[in-house]
Amino acid sequence: MVSQSRRWNPQLARLRAMTERLGPIGTITTDFFRAPHFGGFREQMAQPLLIDMAIHAFDAVRFLLDCEPVSVYCQSYNPEWSWYAGHANATAVFEMESGTRYVYNGSWCSAGAETSWNGRWRVSGQNGTALWNGDDDPTLHTATESTIPDTSHYSGIGGALDVFLRALRTGQRPSGEVHENVMSLAMVEAAVQSARTGRPARIDAVLTRAHADAIRAEGRADVGHVLQNWPSVRDALATPPEP
Repeated sequence: MVSQSRRWNPQLARLRAMTERLGPIGTITTDFFRAPHFGGFREQMAQPLLIDMAIHAFDAVRFLLDCEPVSVYCQSYNPEWSWYAGHANATAVFEMESGTRYVYNGSWCSAGAETSWNGRWRVSGQNGTALWNGDDDPTLHTATESTIPDTSHYSGIGGALDVFLRALRTGQRPSGEVHENVMSLAMVEAAVQSARTGRPARIDAVLTRAHADAIRAEGRADVGHVLQNWPSVRDALATPPEP
């Protein structure tokens, strides 16, 4: 299990419940603007925002829509005042399997009026809109607004650990199980590839290349045999072995 701790944010769970009330979703956007002075390795990375931070939002949109990404076009850059060596700013547009477009727009060198660490979200659907500022409860804006019940009994890293222990004790597969988490990593890798090449990147192409790299690098024959017999990466991730 991977601790994608924001999956256990009760406010994000409520936003997911609101998203389900909106009918077909056209666009989801996340604005993330902060100006942290970390020092150390982050300020030396080539893609600090995309690699070290954006995965939280990428994983959250998969959680909200319960569907997977298809492709991404991303541009990254570094403003002249940035204290990062690499690209501290990025804008990425993902196409999801549902047809929804997800737009992530972020900066790690944007001082003043900073957003939440969770970002600022807008979910736009056929029946209305849901908004979340990342810190307070989300709000639903439709012609027939209704009360959204609490849908999560867990919160933060503590909640993730509770679910992890329950999985160990019961064998029940948890949210964030390692096979399921791979697609969030693939979104990051595809965004970085697109930013580097200046062209859209397809998620399946990223998975295929990673699969081939894994087979070449694998030192155990039995594991290599399993990898070589995957029908496809998506199929293997969708049907992980039973615990």
